[in-house]
Amino acid sequence: MVGDDGLPCDDDALIERRLRRERVFSGSFLHVLRDTVRLPDGGTATREFIEHPGAVVVVPLLDDGRVLLERQYRHPIGQVMVEFPAGKLDAGEDPLACGQRELREETGYTAREWACAGAMHPMIAYSTEVIHLYFARGLHAGERHLDSGEFLAICATTTAELLAWARDGRVTDSKTLACLLWLQNVQAGQWALDWREAPP
Repeated sequence: MVGDDGLPCDDDALIERRLRRERVFSGSFLHVLRDTVRLPDGGTATREFIEHPGAVVVVPLLDDGRVLLERQYRHPIGQVMVEFPAGKLDAGEDPLACGQRELREETGYTAREWACAGAMHPMIAYSTEVIHLYFARGLHAGERHLDSGEFLAICATTTAELLAWARDGRVTDSKTLACLLWLQNVQAGQWALDWREAPP
């Protein structure tokens, strides 16, 4: 079946079937895989991609209406980036527990309430990474516990200023831009969040 736009309506007509998998590289954090796949038209192709354990990003809402951000040097692109707090999932870790841990370790803050806003796939062409997006409020400041070799600075800003940074190209991190979309819509009352007390 084909839609009015000429595109197939049936997802099954688009799916590639894996025939073979090869592990090209195994690192301490990421792995590179190469699959040979059967294409929908019967042909074959190879797909190289990064296997990622998944991650969590947190939008921390301060009581004065500002949001908490981090500035961190990212080696692959050689720049200090402005980002919301985030970190990778440990094996078997619950995403909320990961978000609580990352917020506490990187910023020193704990939160009274949390809300899950869903998940995003930031690099669908070449990575399995899924990032779980959480909002946190009722923040209480404490002591940071950065990982060895981790260096970052904390800052706070308004949504309006963060929007200006995105417009001007100062914020280009995809997860932070996706969080900003959520933040705008939540603050405008367009998208609802299901707030819950933080588990002990």
